[in-house]
Amino acid sequence: MSHPHPELGPPPPLPEGGLRVTPLGGLGEIGRNMTVFEYGGRLLIVDCGVLFPEEEQPGIDLILPDFSSIRDRLDDIEGIVLTHGHEDHIGGVPFLLREKPDIPLIGSKLTLALIEAKLQEHRIRPYTLQVAEGQRERIGPFDCEFVAVNHSIPDALAVAIRTPAGMAVHTGDFKMDQLPLDNRLTDLHAFARLSEEGIDLLLADSTNAEVPGFVPPERDISGVLRQVFAGAGKRIIVASFASHVHRIQQILDAAHEYGRRVAFVGRSMVRNMGIARDLGYLKVPPGLVVDVKTLDDLPDSEVVLVCTGSQGEPMAALSRMANRDHQIRIVDGDTVILASSLIPGNENAVYRVINGLTRWGANVVHKGNAKVHVSGHASAGELLYFYNICRPKNLMPVHGEWRHLRANAELGALTGVPHDRIVIAEDGVVVDLVEGKAKISGKVQAGYVYVDGLSVGDVGEPALKDRRILGDEGIISVFVVMDSSTGKITGGPHIQARGSGIEDSAFSDVIPRITESLERSAQDGVVEPHQLQQLVRRTLGKWVSDTYRRRPMILPVVVEV
Repeated sequence: MSHPHPELGPPPPLPEGGLRVTPLGGLGEIGRNMTVFEYGGRLLIVDCGVLFPEEEQPGIDLILPDFSSIRDRLDDIEGIVLTHGHEDHIGGVPFLLREKPDIPLIGSKLTLALIEAKLQEHRIRPYTLQVAEGQRERIGPFDCEFVAVNHSIPDALAVAIRTPAGMAVHTGDFKMDQLPLDNRLTDLHAFARLSEEGIDLLLADSTNAEVPGFVPPERDISGVLRQVFAGAGKRIIVASFASHVHRIQQILDAAHEYGRRVAFVGRSMVRNMGIARDLGYLKVPPGLVVDVKTLDDLPDSEVVLVCTGSQGEPMAALSRMANRDHQIRIVDGDTVILASSLIPGNENAVYRVINGLTRWGANVVHKGNAKVHVSGHASAGELLYFYNICRPKNLMPVHGEWRHLRANAELGALTGVPHDRIVIAEDGVVVDLVEGKAKISGKVQAGYVYVDGLSVGDVGEPALKDRRILGDEGIISVFVVMDSSTGKITGGPHIQARGSGIEDSAFSDVIPRITESLERSAQDGVVEPHQLQQLVRRTLGKWVSDTYRRRPMILPVVVEV
């Protein structure tokens, strides 16, 4: 198995007749999925998603793929194929289209409806091409065939990309549920047909590669939901992804069966479920869904609220309910259902929300204590079955952290893919398919691009490091006024601390040290303000470290008069 090396440099020019694959997100992480295919100087992008921030990225709203490697080639992009409508696959599209609004978007009906609604908020009217399973479209030099796959959102597609260099198949996110709610199976017949033609490179979803066996059917959840609904005496509040149409359908069915009304809470939930209902993907009995404002007129035993926040996102409705920062107040006897999995990295945030809800008396039902979630990604048994059908000549695991990619690679090897034909890459690692063999040829920049409010890419790791220090250790400011001609101190030092846990009065012990250091520097002829500020920082920082074993941010200001 080949794998990236930290010493990789920029890739050489693509050999004539070769196909280049560059993942810009989604490898080594869960989210931010984006892959660039290149043939004959033209580019085709598959997905453009976002990654949601973790605790060590304070103040960040979203994390985007790094577009720098294709920024000067935007005119070469033939289109963006969107495999399905989850945020980790479409959330970055508005930011790429800001740079070139006329890049065509190719996807299924629901996927395009979801991204078009999102683009309206950015005031972008995209060029779109709606496709369906079994359809084949020529997109520049890329001959694309779309294949139905089952996932946790309707209308998901895999894409087979034919070029003279060979056929690459990108699965997108998929599983092999044999009893899907919408009766739309992963089209194994189509994959078998592609296998007969010859799949030269298979890019396969790795998210559940470590999980043995097969994913249970989505419809298994229905019985558990009915039990929860039957035993709930007051309101039921369900937290789910705003795009999980199948899960919401089961909630609606249970609410209808038990005589409850449903209200959607949160802008994205209201928008997405409205789209799904209008397009016929969500079956809503008349009168079942009501406006949240009318719930006060109903008894608690007839109310179901469906909201976002299943991953503990701090600004989502459920987190705000747990913090008593929402118009909907959790009361003793409410039932809260977290109908989703835990995305790696979100565990602490989710359990913090569960604890907050429990504190107010809610009965919290989640994956840890009830079967209220099944995964949308193929487990190891399904992947083995899939590889035996596809028989790829080269395999490139995608969509997952390192442990998932490695596990997926090992599954491929078990089914007969030669070890030297399995490529384990990471974001930015360039893989070339030349004369039927895939190999790593270099690496391009593919770091995190942070969205902070209206700022995109302006906040980097140094700023995040400062934010972490401020959050963990606080800040101490020092203000000194000096006579520019004599170098004597005419004001201060004045010291104030915020969030450091040190009382301002405690600094009386270090003020003489700062004064002595500044006067000694003045005698040595050092009067430049920046140098004096560094001297103040070192003197105060050493005292704080020796006295309190802390490392707060120290902000010195030296003013000359």
